[in-house]
Amino acid sequence: MVSMMLGFKPKNAPVNPDEAAAVIDPTAHVDLHTGAVIEKKSKKERLFIARLDAILLVYLMISQVIKYLDQQNISAAYVSGMKEELELYGNEYNFMTTWFNVGYAIFLIPSQIIITRVRPSLWLPCLESCWGILTISMYKVTSAKQVFILRAFVSTPLHRCTWVAADRQIRSKQYTPTELAFRIGFYHSCQTVGNMLAGALQAAIYNNLDGRHGISGWRWMMIIDGILTLCVAFAGFVLIPDFPTKPNPLSFWLRPKHVAIAVERTKRFKRADNKKFTFASVKKAVTGPLFYCFVILYVASVLAQASYQYFNLYLKSLTNADGSKTWSVAQINAIPIGGGAITIVTIWVVGFLSDRYQNRWVPVVVQACIGIIPGIIMSIWNVSSGISRGGVYFSYFVCFLTLATAPCIWAWLSDLNPFDAEQRAFTLGFAIAFYYACGAWSSPLIWPAKTAPVFKYGWPVQVALWCLVIIMVLTLRYVEVKHIRPKNRRIIEEKEEAARAAQREAELHAADDIDKKDTQVHRITSIRSAETA
Repeated sequence: MVSMMLGFKPKNAPVNPDEAAAVIDPTAHVDLHTGAVIEKKSKKERLFIARLDAILLVYLMISQVIKYLDQQNISAAYVSGMKEELELYGNEYNFMTTWFNVGYAIFLIPSQIIITRVRPSLWLPCLESCWGILTISMYKVTSAKQVFILRAFVSTPLHRCTWVAADRQIRSKQYTPTELAFRIGFYHSCQTVGNMLAGALQAAIYNNLDGRHGISGWRWMMIIDGILTLCVAFAGFVLIPDFPTKPNPLSFWLRPKHVAIAVERTKRFKRADNKKFTFASVKKAVTGPLFYCFVILYVASVLAQASYQYFNLYLKSLTNADGSKTWSVAQINAIPIGGGAITIVTIWVVGFLSDRYQNRWVPVVVQACIGIIPGIIMSIWNVSSGISRGGVYFSYFVCFLTLATAPCIWAWLSDLNPFDAEQRAFTLGFAIAFYYACGAWSSPLIWPAKTAPVFKYGWPVQVALWCLVIIMVLTLRYVEVKHIRPKNRRIIEEKEEAARAAQREAELHAADDIDKKDTQVHRITSIRSAETA
């Protein structure tokens, strides 16, 4: 009794809802675009997010690792015997990337449309199965032309469409703005894990399987990559949950209570439901300034990051004073793994800080400033060659610090346009397609493999592109503060007012129905009273 008088409660006493609502979360703040109150998550919500991370995010990350292992194994194969075996002494290496990019650019947008009409739990595993089979087929190639054809088919609706579909699973419905950049960063970092694994796997295969059963080490890599891809594909039929409003019936790990939490989180942050692509949604996207800002920003940033891909060509070109190779095949594949580790840590840290402080533009500007440094150093090295090997190594490794721009850029897009999932998806898809369209011709022109290790135009272009990124980020930030935030708040206020008006109208209709029923009851009562009299 005394404890109750002093304000203490028994351990298992029921909680008064009014008292619980009156407790203020000191960490709570308002989302500047949607007006949603961002508070400390309940235990139930934290467990739901942990479930998503442990199953959905982990599966998508493994899928991404395998996908980039399939994509980047051509680089590892090139320096592990493919070049000599297929007699590739020109720019064939660049053209392998070019044909891959052509397939992306042509088929990505149609694949985007299909994504909105077919469940991801069916579409993604089917795509992965197809490219797994095509990857295994690569071990039989005997000429560069056959490689070009297979690379083009792998990249058509099969490859990058999976990145976009998986990204929709993360961005569109499952995670909120305070969780986006970190999760996209984890997913994005798997590209680097795939690159690292390609080098490490090729080194191990070259040392242990090269020549086994008359098959070269790089051909064994294609076989092993394809088998891994097929295993991951089959798991996707049950592990991909689709969307909260249309859950996958085979996803045994996602129960109705979890779906209810996902729907509530979506409504809280005013996230629009997924719809089918229409001409109207495409027209609405391309007539807005955000579309062009994000396309230019993304394409410029990714093209500016291309230099790290040629680190192994530089290592392969090095010789000792006696003419022998400085690095062995295994070492050429293994050394860039250190750069990949730098990238992974950078992506995770940048994603965490971006979500923690709800800031997307500063991390991109910082990375652009860092990227300018090796561009200047290597531009000087190309001209005078007066910079030591240590300076070149430093420049290449610094480039790995600049590969964390994409998570911030796409989380920023989701922040600025929370009301239209189709516009976001189309902008993302078009930006990626446009990047690959540019990469199809820029790679052999700016980074020609036959001139390695010297790239006369690549490094100056990198400096120019990072400067363009800085300009675009600052411009987009100005547009966000001056125009987009006020516009989003007006849209929220209009939607809330419309909802209130609809509720009032429903209440009036309900009251009218009650009045009508009361009138009818009164008439019936009067008639019966008259008949009785």
